[in-house]
Amino acid sequence: MSSNDLHTQGLTQLARGLENGGFTAVELVTALLDRVEAHDTELNAFITVTADTALQAAERADAERNKGETGVLNGLPLVHKDIFCTRGVLTTCGSRMLENFVSPYDATVVERLAGAGAVMLGKTNMDEFAMGSSNETSYFGPVKNPWDLTCSPGGSSGGSAASVAARIAPAATGTDTGGSIRQPAALTGTTGLKPTYGRVSRYGMIAFASSLDQAGVITRSAEDAALLLGVMAGFDVRDSTSIDHPVPDYLAGLGESLQGLRVGIVRQHFDAGLDAATGNAVRDALAVLEAQGASLTEVDLPNLDLSVPTYYVVAPAECSSNLSRFDGIRFGHRAGNPEDLLDMYCRSRGEGFGAEVKRRILTGTYVLSAGYYDAYYLKAQQVRQLIADDFREAFADVDVIAGPTAPAPAFRLGDKTDDPITMYLNDIYTIGANLAGLPGISIPCGFASELPVGLHLVGPHFGEEQLLRTAHQYQLQTDWHTRCPEGYA
Repeated sequence: MSSNDLHTQGLTQLARGLENGGFTAVELVTALLDRVEAHDTELNAFITVTADTALQAAERADAERNKGETGVLNGLPLVHKDIFCTRGVLTTCGSRMLENFVSPYDATVVERLAGAGAVMLGKTNMDEFAMGSSNETSYFGPVKNPWDLTCSPGGSSGGSAASVAARIAPAATGTDTGGSIRQPAALTGTTGLKPTYGRVSRYGMIAFASSLDQAGVITRSAEDAALLLGVMAGFDVRDSTSIDHPVPDYLAGLGESLQGLRVGIVRQHFDAGLDAATGNAVRDALAVLEAQGASLTEVDLPNLDLSVPTYYVVAPAECSSNLSRFDGIRFGHRAGNPEDLLDMYCRSRGEGFGAEVKRRILTGTYVLSAGYYDAYYLKAQQVRQLIADDFREAFADVDVIAGPTAPAPAFRLGDKTDDPITMYLNDIYTIGANLAGLPGISIPCGFASELPVGLHLVGPHFGEEQLLRTAHQYQLQTDWHTRCPEGYA
C-alpha cells in the first residue's frame, strides 16, 4: 500500500498491514505526522506533537517485529487527550494553570498502551480540565470540526475526536465525565466508547469529578475500540476506584449474531428537544438492528429528566475539591510579584483558570458549604441513586438501551458560549450513564444538515462485550463510520 493511503485505514486494518509487511511502522508514523503538519493549523486538534519520540518508538517497533517480539499494538499510532499524564511531555488539561507542566510519570492508560507497542503521535486539545461540551473553553483555542470548520467538534474530548475524524490518527484516548467521549464522537462521525466506571484505571488521569470520570477511546470502528479496550482495561492497585473484574477478549465475540437481542428505546429521548432529522437517522439505525434479529421495545426511565441538574450539582462539587490543589504553591500557575499569601492564591487561581472552570468551582463550593450541603449535594446524590435504579430495572427486561447521542448535529462555534445552560443540554442523553456508572458507546448512524449523527447504546455494568458486538454488527451493515470529511480523504 502507498504511504499516501495509510491514513485511510483503521487500527485493525493497519495492524494486519504491519503484520503482513505491507509497510513499516516508521512509514506509517511518518505519513501521519505529515498529515498533522498539513491539517492541524486549521483544526487546532493538537496541543503537543511528539514527532521525534514517535519516530523513535516506531523504529523500536520495527526492530522488535523483525525479531518476532511484538505486542498487540506494535507500531500502531494513536494520540492521547491532554488530560493523561505522559512522562517527559507536557500535560496541560487545556489550561493556563498547567501550560508548563511536564509530567514525571505515565498514566496507567498511557503505560499499558505503550507497553503493548502503541506509538504516541501527540497530545490533543480539550476543554479546560474537561469542563465543556464544545472544546471552546481550552486556553489553547477552540478545535474545529473537520466536517465544517465553522462548527464545534463537541467536547471535552474534541481534539481527540477531530484528529480521528480527519484521518490524522486512527485512534485516540479520551475521558468521559458526562458524555465527553460520546458527544464529540457523534458530532464528528467517529466511534466513541465509555467503559463501565472502574473498568479502566484513572491513575494519572487528572481528575475533574472523581465519581464520574472514566477513560475510554475514540476510533473509526467498534472493532478498533474493542482492540484498544482489551489492552486498557483491568485492575490497577494504584487506583482506588479500579474494579478487579476479569477482562474478556472483546474482539472474540464481535461476530456473534444479534438474533434475540432485546433493545430498549428510551421514551424520554424522543421528545420535543430532539432535532427531527437526527431523530429520523436514529430510528433508521434502530430499524437496521431490528432487521438483524433484534427486538425493539420502549423503556421508561422516569427520573432521567433530572440527570442534567443532578450532574451539575455533583460534578461541580467534586471539581471544587479536586482543583483546590492548583493554588500556585503545590501545583500550577503562580502569579508574579504577589503582595502577600492571599494575593498570590487569588491571582494565581484567577489567572490560571478560565471562566467555565471558575463557574463550576464556585457552584461546587456553594453546594458543599454549610447550610447548603443537605439541600443540594446530598439531594443530588439521592436522585442519582434513583436514576441508577431506573436503569437497573430497565435492564431486567432489555439487553441494551438505545437512543440518540446528542439532540442535534454539530453547532457553530460561538453559538452557545454565552448561554451555559443551553451548552449543558448537549449532554442530556449521555449524562445518565455516567451517574449510574454504566458503559456507553456512540456510533455514526447518518447525517442531519450534512453533519454526522450518532446512535447511543448503553449497557449494564461490564456490558462492553454486548455493546461492541451490537455496534460492530451494525457497522457491518452500514458505511456511516467509513465516511470521511471532504478534504481529508
